[in-house]
Parts: sequence; C-alpha cells; structure tokens
Amino acid sequence: MLTSFSKIVEKLIYVRLQKHIDTNDILCREQYGFRSKHSTEQATFSLINNIQTATNENQKVGGIFCDIRKAFDCVNHTIILNKLEVYGIKGKSKKLLKSYLTDRFQKVMIARGTLNSISSEWEQIKSGVPQGSILGPLLFLLFINDFSSIISNPNSAVLFGDDTSILITDSNLQNLNNMANQLFYDVNLWFNSNLLTLNYKKTHYVEYKTNNYYQTRTNINYEGNTIPNLTSTKFLGVIVDETLSWNEHIDSAAKKLCSVS
Repeated sequence: MLTSFSKIVEKLIYVRLQKHIDTNDILCREQYGFRSKHSTEQATFSLINNIQTATNENQKVGGIFCDIRKAFDCVNHTIILNKLEVYGIKGKSKKLLKSYLTDRFQKVMIARGTLNSISSEWEQIKSGVPQGSILGPLLFLLFINDFSSIISNPNSAVLFGDDTSILITDSNLQNLNNMANQLFYDVNLWFNSNLLTLNYKKTHYVEYKTNNYYQTRTNINYEGNTIPNLTSTKFLGVIVDETLSWNEHIDSAAKKLCSVS
C-alpha cells in the first residue's frame, strides 16, 4: 500500500504520536518491537530470564508461541481507531490518522515482458496498516497493545511486534496443563475479538525441562484446534530448546546486555 502523505509529514505525525505515547506511558512493558532503546537481544534475554527464574523457584514452565496470519494486513480500521481514542488520540488527531488509514485502493499487476501486462480492478482496502511506512509499525503496536492485559501473574509474555510468546508457570504439572489451556482459550478470544487469526499449524507449545522433570504431554487446543508440542522454538532468530541450552547466539546477547548495564 502506498501512503498519500509525504514522508516528511508522516515523520512529523510519528514524532508527535510517539511523544504522546511516551509521555503517557501507553505501550506495555512486554513489547520490545519497533521501539527505541529496545532490541531483539533484550527480548530474548527477557524470555530466557523468565524461564530460568521460574525453574530456579521449582516451578514447571510451558511456553505458547503464537503465529498470527498476516498480522499487519489484518488490522481492522474501525477497531484501531476506537483504540486510538481510548489512548487519548481524539479529535483532529484521530481524523488525521483515519484519513491516513482509510480510503486506500490497490490492484494486482502481472507484467508480461516490457510492454504487455495484466492487472485487476482497483479495490478498496478495508484493513491493514501500510507496510514499509513510518507510521505503520507504531500503529500496529497500539493495535496489539492491550493483548498483555489477558496475561496475569505468575504468567508472563514477551512481544516483538507480532511475535507473541507467553510463559505459563505452576508447581504442579496438572495445574500447568489446565492453566495453559485456559490461557490459550483467552488468547483465542482476544484474537477473535480483534479479527486476527492464529495459524494453529505454526503456533506451538514447548515445556521446559529441569533435572527432576517428569515427562508429560500437554495437549493444548481451542475448539478442536490442537497446537503441536515441540522440543524447541526459534525465537527472534535464536533456537531455544526444552533444556534451555544456551547456544552462542543467546550467550552473545547476554554478554552484550551485561556490558551495557
């Protein structure tokens, strides 16, 4: 999608919007994506640290790693505009962002050589934030910002844009199973109410092992959609397995963070 704003105007709007977000501390602390002074290393370190902290306290830990289908393309304009108002973006500011998001059109063109091409009719775009734009990622963060409200202690989440991971902890394996299924139910309700869709084949569950671990199989499903149990996951480019083996990428991230602090 091409934006109708010039990049200069879009940047000015971004700066004003970012200032409003920072001043009012709007973005949840679990979100690391598309933010200054936040990085993939910090997000990875947070995930690993949360798992290790829980296992050191003799807690059982499971992780649900969500894959959202075409997350940026499926942002509903009505829903995000309503959320902007909740975050204090009203009046002329809201109208400006509404004009930025709505009344866009697109078509598909297939080139055949240098002269011949086939194209579809122009169709109005009814959802999505402009990818490759300045404002798009920030608007998406506001859209998904209230996701963290469904995660209650002692569970935790780590978000990086649309990369969504949730950790469930409990001292009892049966309780862990029940909590994981309840949380997955709540996660699906949130996605459904926001008109987003989980890819159940790519969404998965990892149960982290300790020395005194008793092997179980946790079946997590929602309305007949069961997500696979895996022994490892790729989190922001880093492979994290069920035994929390720290590979060189994790070790490098940890050393980098320690050197900064």
